[in-house]
Amino acid sequence: MEFMVEIKKFTIEQKTELSHNLQQLSEKARSTTEFIQRLKGMSDKVTDSCIEFERLVTAQCEALIQAIHDRREYLLEAIRRDKDTKLRILKEQQTSCTGKLQQTTGLIQFCIEALKETDSAAFLQVGTMLIHRVANTDVTWHQEVTNAAPRVSPIVDLTLDDAPLLRAIDNLNFIQMKPSKDGEERIPAAPLAPAIIPEDCSAENNSVTVAWQAPNHSFVEGYVLEMDDGNGGDFREVYCGKETICTVDGLHFNSMYNARVKAFNSTGEGEYSELIGLQTAEVAWFTFDTQLSGGPCSGLNFSNENATVSADGWEHRVALGSVGFSRGIHYWEFTVDKYTADTDPAFGVARIDVARDKMLGKDDKGFAMYIDRQRSWFQHNSVHERRVEGGITTGSTIGVLLDLERHVLSFLVNEMPQGSVAFRDLYGVFYPAVSVNRGVTLTLNTALDAPQMDYRH
Repeated sequence: MEFMVEIKKFTIEQKTELSHNLQQLSEKARSTTEFIQRLKGMSDKVTDSCIEFERLVTAQCEALIQAIHDRREYLLEAIRRDKDTKLRILKEQQTSCTGKLQQTTGLIQFCIEALKETDSAAFLQVGTMLIHRVANTDVTWHQEVTNAAPRVSPIVDLTLDDAPLLRAIDNLNFIQMKPSKDGEERIPAAPLAPAIIPEDCSAENNSVTVAWQAPNHSFVEGYVLEMDDGNGGDFREVYCGKETICTVDGLHFNSMYNARVKAFNSTGEGEYSELIGLQTAEVAWFTFDTQLSGGPCSGLNFSNENATVSADGWEHRVALGSVGFSRGIHYWEFTVDKYTADTDPAFGVARIDVARDKMLGKDDKGFAMYIDRQRSWFQHNSVHERRVEGGITTGSTIGVLLDLERHVLSFLVNEMPQGSVAFRDLYGVFYPAVSVNRGVTLTLNTALDAPQMDYRH
């Protein structure tokens, strides 16, 4: 009897436990069913969301296409305006030449009739006047017509710079968003690392160009480009902005520069790109810089793609080269194309704030050798010293050797050293410089190997 009671008691306990477990399992099944219903509802929301997002992206792309169409009309209108301007200028020049031709033809016909005059006294009354008139017309004809050229080019000297836009279209993509701390507002994630585009990177003379691609799936507000010092030193920021290409000028020659770039947005900065190394030129190529030399009002005349310089007046005017040097060994030459006056051109280097309206070496910013047909002197801060025999004529060559490893400046005339070292202890940035006045025309020759010099004297 007691045994049956125990069995019944144990059975009741098991049933109670099983009932409790079933109740828990039933609750899990019910919550799972609710979760499945939620997933089904989310599937509907995903479909609706994607349909709405497709509509939004379509509208954005159509807006971009419309912007392209609007810009195309603007560009085409610019071409039409350029065409109208050229046609107007050509018509004005044609009218001017036609008027000149008509006047000259009338003069020729009048002179022919005058030559038929048999009365010598009557011819003498107009003969002198006609001779001067014909001579003056011949001179002005030569100036205004024979040497005249069309004032405009028939070729459209414009090009459509579509490379940045094409890169932007290639980079058009979605950005990865992340929820904010409150879990509702979504904000852009910090951008990924940009990718350097090696085929679009280059080095020319003492400048380098670095190009990169925007990181995929990242919202970018701008980029920071950093470069080292060309000698393995610390990196420094050289550009911050929205462009994906940057040219950095004024670097050292014969140096290897390492560059890297990172993107940023309001969330923060991304990782750096891979490094790229770019080697600047071993020797410098440069011309005269017309703006550094004072611009159109300088009194200097530049030609031959700014490699040749002359002056109008008798006062000296300083012309500066287009690059500055702060280290390395650099050599360039001047060829004397014309030397017809009793004048002293001066050759050398200068700091960028040198006086442009006086002979090179007259202030403390210029270091020069001035030379005439028989001899030369070295001049700095109006102090000239160390006269050296040997001058220049038309066809002579003057070499300037700036050695910033030893911090000295030397000169050569017709490939021979002109005296000893001219100046020592040169530190800082120096620009190639020359001062000329009327009667002298010089041509600059660059990208030359430096001659070997004896610096012991």
